[in-house]
Amino acid sequence: MNALYEEYKIILERKNQAGEPDGSYTRYLFKEGINKILKKIGEESAELIIAAKDTSAGSGAEDSGVLVVEETADLFYHVLIMLAELHIPLSDVEAEFEKRMSKAENLKELKTVDKNS
Repeated sequence: MNALYEEYKIILERKNQAGEPDGSYTRYLFKEGINKILKKIGEESAELIIAAKDTSAGSGAEDSGVLVVEETADLFYHVLIMLAELHIPLSDVEAEFEKRMSKAENLKELKTVDKNS
């Protein structure tokens, strides 16, 4: 089982225990509800965008690529929280990717547009 599925499993377990105080950040998010979860997704998305922009601009930081990876993981985590809150199985997302991959083999040729005409 891959890491995303393992994390999703832990998230679901914590969701089922959300009423029990233990200092868990995951349980805190479920207690706060969907608005807080979505706010965190927005924040993590912005942080990822900034990290990627800094990396592509050659910020000079040796660990700039590491920051992109870390921010991507943060975003994925919060998206998994959202899916759990909305009762959407991770397997549904995986199935959507598989559906899209099957379409990728049937790519149509892109038309180029002459913007000067």
